[in-house]
Amino acid sequence: MDGTSMFDGPTGGVVAAVLNGESRHSVARRFDLDPSCVVKWMLRFAKTGSVAPKKIGGYRRHALAEHRSFVLARLAEKPDLTIDELRAELADQGIAVGRFAVWNFLRHEKLTFKKNTARQRTGTARRRAPAGPLAKTSGKTRF
Repeated sequence: MDGTSMFDGPTGGVVAAVLNGESRHSVARRFDLDPSCVVKWMLRFAKTGSVAPKKIGGYRRHALAEHRSFVLARLAEKPDLTIDELRAELADQGIAVGRFAVWNFLRHEKLTFKKNTARQRTGTARRRAPAGPLAKTSGKTRF
């Protein structure tokens, strides 16, 4: 250790007082805390041996990271699978994931299916062929 006590910090005195035999409620009154706070700190200390808080944030792997090869193989066989179809196939393999987990994995892998490109929808006016000539007009002008 670096010479500091494991009871250093704001929670250290509270834990030390309880370990010295004082009740949780009297410690809470003495340190001007809610009794439930002292109880929770003592539960954390009993469970982990420390009163340090858990890490906040961090990197979390994608739910389908372990099944990457299966997902990529299925998309190679059938590239127009929808998220729901892919999710159903994963469920058949015993892999229970939500729609967002599938979508997030596909986005991470840069595997997106654009309906406009795949279905050849009409584009903007500059992409269209020019309009054909008008049919014969009757010569009458309508006002």
